[in-house]
Amino acid sequence: MSLYLLLSNLGASIAEVANDAIVAEMGKSNKCQSASSGELQSFVWMASSVGGVLGNLLGGIAIDRFSPQSMFLSFGLLLVFQFFITISVLEHSLNLPKSPSNVGIRKQLSELLAALRKPEIAYSIAWFATSYAIIPALTGTMFFYQTQYLKIDASVLGISKMFGQAVTLLWGVIYNHRLKSVRPRKLIEAIQVTMAVFMISDVLFVKGIYRQMGVPDSVYVVVFSGILEVLFFFKILPFSILIAQLCPPGCEGSLMAFVMSAVALAFIVSGYLGVALAFYVGVTGNDFSGFPLGLLIQAVCTLLPLFWSSWIPDGVKSKTRTE
Repeated sequence: MSLYLLLSNLGASIAEVANDAIVAEMGKSNKCQSASSGELQSFVWMASSVGGVLGNLLGGIAIDRFSPQSMFLSFGLLLVFQFFITISVLEHSLNLPKSPSNVGIRKQLSELLAALRKPEIAYSIAWFATSYAIIPALTGTMFFYQTQYLKIDASVLGISKMFGQAVTLLWGVIYNHRLKSVRPRKLIEAIQVTMAVFMISDVLFVKGIYRQMGVPDSVYVVVFSGILEVLFFFKILPFSILIAQLCPPGCEGSLMAFVMSAVALAFIVSGYLGVALAFYVGVTGNDFSGFPLGLLIQAVCTLLPLFWSSWIPDGVKSKTRTE
């Protein structure tokens, strides 16, 4: 089972990196001038969110009606359907920038290294990856607390994920219409602070403060937990647009692939730190007395990257580029 999950996540990661690379290259294409302002990235973000809403909605409905085997089978059939659609799309129909046929891996690697030597790019990626890696991930602990300790029904968790995807869709719309002109550093800092606030709210939730105020646990899980789960990804949209603007022509796809790989590595580090933190505060299957302290430490760690947020440039000066 673990091997199958590993292979499915591997395939999903490869597809996600390829998708980000294509969007980045389209964003620097002369035929897609609107993408330089972030419209293309916002549209892709919203399309992905719509898929997330529909997927979580169908999953929440099906989880109580079908067996796990049937659901995995349905998921596999959808992937097969997606595969045939993907291979039917000709690459030249995407109007991607054409590279010389003699450009190999060494050439692409040298271009990537040249881009990473630029301080504004290197420091931005380093901050972005660190801002994820430094936060101990307690998502699994919170899931266990909600399902095994509070006995929250699985359908409520499904609705929570659907609500989170709906908020992600709303975020894409708001960003595209209202926030594109906001300085990237200021926006990313605001998202980081908001994440810390929601983590402190989780402390109150675990202590039972909201329950004493008359807020049902299921309502909190649907609304607040659903939002916090997707808040981690909110800063990806403004950051990807910033990196696409900073990136020199010719290595947009390689640089975005590197960024997403760095983020994936950061999530792995975050997961290990979360396990270590849960062990440190003494969280066990039957004892969650130290969980509020762990959540408070997590909130403090979330605020730490703000002390070196100056690594993120405030924006990109518009300039005319000769091809």
